[in-house]
Amino acid sequence: MKLHYIFLLVSALFLASCNDDDNISVGFEEPATYSFNRNGESTVSFGGQSDRIAMAEELISEFKNFDGATEQKLLNMFTNTDNPFSNADLNASSKNIKSKTAASKDYFASNTAEAATIKQDFENWISAQVNEVFPAQNTEASQGVAGQIADGTSTRYVSAKGLEYNQAFAKSLIGALMTDQALNNYLSPIVLDESTNVADNDAGTVAEGKNYTTMEHKWDEAYGYIYGASQDKANPNATIGSDDSFLNKYIGKVNGDEDFAGIADNIFNAFKKGRAAIVAKQYDVRDQQAAIIRENVSKAIGVRAVHYLQAGKTASEMGGKFHDLSEGFGFVYSLQFTRVPNTNQPYFTNVEVDQMLSELMANGGFWTVSDETIDSISEEIANKFGFSVSEAAN
Repeated sequence: MKLHYIFLLVSALFLASCNDDDNISVGFEEPATYSFNRNGESTVSFGGQSDRIAMAEELISEFKNFDGATEQKLLNMFTNTDNPFSNADLNASSKNIKSKTAASKDYFASNTAEAATIKQDFENWISAQVNEVFPAQNTEASQGVAGQIADGTSTRYVSAKGLEYNQAFAKSLIGALMTDQALNNYLSPIVLDESTNVADNDAGTVAEGKNYTTMEHKWDEAYGYIYGASQDKANPNATIGSDDSFLNKYIGKVNGDEDFAGIADNIFNAFKKGRAAIVAKQYDVRDQQAAIIRENVSKAIGVRAVHYLQAGKTASEMGGKFHDLSEGFGFVYSLQFTRVPNTNQPYFTNVEVDQMLSELMANGGFWTVSDETIDSISEEIANKFGFSVSEAAN
């Protein structure tokens, strides 16, 4: 009996240990920060991502330069053509925004037609801002008439349907650039394990002229789309939410909601652990961490989509309503670039996203959209991600 009891006890402990190993046990020490070195020098590099974030910041700011911006200048900023930026370093950069918009290998390598349509959406918002909104800068907006509308002490500039094109552009870019590249490109095994990447990483063979392996660098590039503008890039959560206007900002905002507190740590810790796993050549652990990142980044986009739709529904004045709904529009657009963990699918397809946006913009657009429509879309999003509308709305 005693031997039988001991056997059962040992078996239980063994099973518990195995279950824990599936989730957290790894054969390497996890670093406290996102800091990795080889031969005394850092192996972390994501300058291209920092450049694109800075380019996007300047571009969305130029959307409201009524006196100096032209359609061509904004398009040039999208493609980094003819030195369009005030920052000379950005003009000298080989990077641009457009080429990485809707350009992930997992989603768009075999879907170039959809990628081209998405890129065209961004160029259409640029054109509409300059050709519809700019001429109506001093016109009072009304249903069917583009112009300005008060939002407390702020002034919003909207289309004839109440849409702020600058908000549509900026919030949609969070999905089409930052999220798509991070979740569906650089964290993809297709990219991480491409060609001789696994053998090179196993052997510690660095990329030509660099101090990192190609696999290490690809993971870092995903990291850069969230933390590329952070004040402390090795320990970025100290200022999460205040370092850029894109994915970093809204992960911070979601993290500040007590219903979703901890999401920023979930994302950062998974990036850190996954990078350490690459160094340790534990690729199953790497892929587990990629799934955690995909789930949490995607959820952050879903939360903000519902948050802004509900804020627009309850706003006390039209300017505030249109501003919130415009942000919601962009986050809904971004849903097509999310990623269900352990699948090759977004939480919402392009067709589903187009349907939701069509419902929001039907007839008079934000001037006439009903509370019932807003609630229906909000519920659809919340249900897919597994949170409640009230959790996201507060």
